[in-house]
Amino acid sequence: MGNAPSPMVLAQIHAAAFTQSRPWSQDEFTALLDSPLCFACGDGRSFALVRVIADEAELLTIATDPACQRQGLARALMQDWQTQARLRGAKTCFLEVAADNDAAIGLYLSQGFARCGCRRGYYARKNAASVDAIVMQKELP
Repeated sequence: MGNAPSPMVLAQIHAAAFTQSRPWSQDEFTALLDSPLCFACGDGRSFALVRVIADEAELLTIATDPACQRQGLARALMQDWQTQARLRGAKTCFLEVAADNDAAIGLYLSQGFARCGCRRGYYARKNAASVDAIVMQKELP
């Protein structure tokens, strides 16, 4: 999907996509991308941010601008980041997803991820109760 956008663009996309919880700031994206363990893939419409440590990859966040959703961008990114993680030595992938994010859960299940845990009340919500995080895992081929 091309070269990943700047931390400023990542923060803008994240803020547009994550309206129920606190979006990540440009400084947070900059700090993560300054680490040799992290990488981003995507473009000005959609991105994934991943950290690979030893043989494990973690999808830290994935976001698509709401105006560009339902176009297959996240599905393509899922393939892209898993390929890049595998090239960096990852054998297993993990991610966390809000239990109320049915679209994302469906995407991850379609990509071969399986539920392996739960973090109770992990995601704070604006003017609402916290939501559990479902932990999902996938072995890379």
